[in-house]
Amino acid sequence: MSESSAEAVVAATANAAGAAGTAGWRRAGIAGAAIGVLAAGAAAGVAVERLTVGRGMRKKARLALDATGPYGSLRGTPGRAVADDGTELYYEVDEVEAAPTTADESASSGTRRRRLFGRKAPAPVTVVFSHGYCLGQDSWHFQRAALRGLVRAVYWDQRSHGRSGRGRSQADGVPVGIDQLGRDLKAVIDAAAPEGPVVLAGHSMGGMTMMALADQYPALIRDRVAAVALIGTSGGKLAEVDFGLPVAGVNAVRRVLPGVLRALGSQAELVEKGRRATADLFAGLIKRYSFGSKDVDPAVARFAERLIEATPIDVVAEFYPAFTEHDKSGALPGFRDVPVLILAGDKDLVTPSSHSEAIADALPDAELVIVPDAGHLVMLEHPETVTDRLADLLVRSGTVPAANVGGHGSTAQQPGH
Repeated sequence: MSESSAEAVVAATANAAGAAGTAGWRRAGIAGAAIGVLAAGAAAGVAVERLTVGRGMRKKARLALDATGPYGSLRGTPGRAVADDGTELYYEVDEVEAAPTTADESASSGTRRRRLFGRKAPAPVTVVFSHGYCLGQDSWHFQRAALRGLVRAVYWDQRSHGRSGRGRSQADGVPVGIDQLGRDLKAVIDAAAPEGPVVLAGHSMGGMTMMALADQYPALIRDRVAAVALIGTSGGKLAEVDFGLPVAGVNAVRRVLPGVLRALGSQAELVEKGRRATADLFAGLIKRYSFGSKDVDPAVARFAERLIEATPIDVVAEFYPAFTEHDKSGALPGFRDVPVLILAGDKDLVTPSSHSEAIADALPDAELVIVPDAGHLVMLEHPETVTDRLADLLVRSGTVPAANVGGHGSTAQQPGH
């Protein structure tokens, strides 16, 4: 795609959002167009004709999901951690189901329960799931449904995402960085899993958050982490990603992006209006940059849209610069002494599979899985594969005794509660 056609995308979207004819709406349309792409974890530059593809699919997906609403409905015991800058971080805990015992069993056996006074039962292994940019803890829906009751798990919302509080440092003008997210993860672990082994699982920004944790708290990794899963993520060099676009298109986007971000900072409310006005245009972009296969479950596609749309525009703008600065390749050796799963989609345009291969080069004993026909949101697009490999990791690390994960990690079934 040529540089001029990339600019035409922005102009076309501005016209769509600017039906009212005001300069403010045109600015909102331009910013809304670019940020809608960023919210999908990509950059602008998709050809105009691609923006209109899949509108029927989007309508079908919206109706299918909004009528039934099964995804993102799983809830656990709520809790809140406090970050080092005072930001409240929301998390939920799914506990392990206790083995059933009845009074009849005790009476029939003629025995009494034995108690070990003065001896504390060992803390269970806790799997901590960290989500990606512009998503939330519900992005792990299928894995949560499959693992529910089998393992103690913590799902949390990154600062300014989901139910977590808006970053207090950012409200004071401090740029958010991946190091801050690593400290946030430490606060969540301290609050939700203060003792016992921990398994870390992260997607995209969540994986980067784990790397920042390892970089700043190597003793925690050494002493408590039992296994690691890095899904669709990167150790650095994200500024070199071309998002599947020709060089000219990428250059065009990078030229307009700084101005777009400045507009976002000062006109968030107006940009939100432009974003809503051009929502139909974003459906094709979100699908392109979230999924790799053409036959994605329409309800899942709509679920992804809803997760991304729920992230405020100013939060999207606030976080984006952190990715070009992200470089935690030096922290990866901290994971060498534990079982590691590295998984990516072969059609991921946001964090290409080559980035996962680079992580595997730093962790030669890790399991590397490249999933065919999968994009950036691989855990939603191919949940069975992701859940299967996670289950195997949990077995290898001794977290669960056998691969007895249920079938709820599949889009073919209604998720359980």
